[in-house]
Amino acid sequence: MADSLKGLNLKSIKTDCISASNECNQRGLTQSAKWFIELAASLDTEDSEQPISLPQDEPQFLAEHVRYTQAKIYFDLKEYDRAAFFVQNSSHPKVYFLHMYSRYMSGEKKKLDNATDSTGVEDELGDEYLRTLRLQLHRKNKNNDLDAYALYLYGVVLRKLDLREEALDAFVASIQQEPLCWASWLELTYLITDKDMLAGLSLPNHWLRNFFLAHTHLELQLNEEALRLYTALSEAGFERCTYVMAQTAVAYHNVRDVDVAVQWFSRLQKIDPYRLDNLDTYSNLLYIKEMRAELAHLAHHCCDIDKYRVETCCIIGNYYSLRMQHEKAILYFQRALKLNPNFLSAWTLMGHEYVEVKNTSAAIQAYRQAIEVNQRDYRAWYGLGQIYEILKMPFYCLYYYRKAQMLKPEDSRMVVALGETYEKLDRLQEAKKCFWKAHSIGDIEGMALIKLAKLYERLNEEEQAVAAYTEYINELEAQGTENFEELYAAYRYLANYHLAHKNLEDAYAAAQKCTEFNETREEGKALLKMISRMRASTSSVQMDVGGDFDDFSATGQSRLPAMTLNFT
Repeated sequence: MADSLKGLNLKSIKTDCISASNECNQRGLTQSAKWFIELAASLDTEDSEQPISLPQDEPQFLAEHVRYTQAKIYFDLKEYDRAAFFVQNSSHPKVYFLHMYSRYMSGEKKKLDNATDSTGVEDELGDEYLRTLRLQLHRKNKNNDLDAYALYLYGVVLRKLDLREEALDAFVASIQQEPLCWASWLELTYLITDKDMLAGLSLPNHWLRNFFLAHTHLELQLNEEALRLYTALSEAGFERCTYVMAQTAVAYHNVRDVDVAVQWFSRLQKIDPYRLDNLDTYSNLLYIKEMRAELAHLAHHCCDIDKYRVETCCIIGNYYSLRMQHEKAILYFQRALKLNPNFLSAWTLMGHEYVEVKNTSAAIQAYRQAIEVNQRDYRAWYGLGQIYEILKMPFYCLYYYRKAQMLKPEDSRMVVALGETYEKLDRLQEAKKCFWKAHSIGDIEGMALIKLAKLYERLNEEEQAVAAYTEYINELEAQGTENFEELYAAYRYLANYHLAHKNLEDAYAAAQKCTEFNETREEGKALLKMISRMRASTSSVQMDVGGDFDDFSATGQSRLPAMTLNFT
């Protein structure tokens, strides 16, 4: 991608963005229109003050301009049925799209308005309006009468009906016909399941493809690659683009580099203080860091801008959750879902809150709805695994943890959870592999190695258990942290192992450490007495070594040997 970004003509790209924003706005695709115009505004071109000429509308469209304008105003006022009615007989591609899109939006609005479930779950109202639209669009498509934007709408309808392969073909055809149809690029992202599928797509070599690739890598949780791509975009002239900055911040959030992600969001707020997009992710970061004052300030700030935005509701929900007011948090997440039932973050966060209040059935429902919105949401799969773990249903638990681990293979939490489930099912070899992998990829919570050591102990693999316990102790000492709950178990095992193998110096060091913990103090003292008796009965050479032990005990320092793990 770096090579494809060399020599980009920013002036030409700016012209493309302004033209595409105008085209999208005329069709009611306001999110795409906003995205393009923000991108254009961020580009610093030498002749930025010069007027940019836009394509002139053709005579056929001008002849229908009054009816089109009337319908567009109704559309903007969310009077979708009226908008569709007044342009129902037009054959012009732009006006036809507005007619069909108005009908689609009318069906979506009615479906939302008729939702009755208190948690914001939609009723099973049927998709008759989608099937009708599909039939009509299919007929036009067979005759090659759909332009790029109508193909986009056709793809959306197909995806809603779960006809994924047909939807993918429609989006690809839309992009090939008009590479500036950003809405089709975005929809295509949600149909891609892995990197191989992405590489196999036949897509035009357009500058917008770079944004698509970066976005898709981020959606696939290929965060390191996404960061590389967004860095390349910044270096190519898009460094002032708020979208690129926000996506970079989200990528750092995904790799749990919290401090850097917070810095990116702080920078973004200074550049565009009234931008609410992605601020729910920013609130997640403040929640993780327990920055209560900053989260409260963010919630008030967003409330002043628009208290009925889904992002604002999620931010307030996070604030109440941090204050342990889980019922209020749930209320705000429900409010967010009333505004937008497809807002993924709200479903997942609400599931977390239901877990906190021990309402497992509601939590399961929330997580399942999150998966319905986006099957790549590893947090929802992981949350379901945790709930079934609480319910002591390990086979269900295994299924959901596997799904989460497949989506987030480099996250040690998923692998540790999978290992714990294998252990409960007495599949110890699989559990051993999981704990080792979690340790190898960078254990976030620092629990994989001690769990691996205990598993080796359970399997009577003494040498491996000693190596794992020893490395666990060394890692804690290097980090300057002490997990007392697990440390005493490590020292107790090492003391007994070295005593059984007559490694008296190492046994003495571990036994001394045992006396520092309440759980093993008495056992440690007993071991020290046993070691003293064994030293007293040794030969004169061994007695000399015992003198060294006296010197060692005075220093109180551990002489545990460095050992190497071998997990082959």
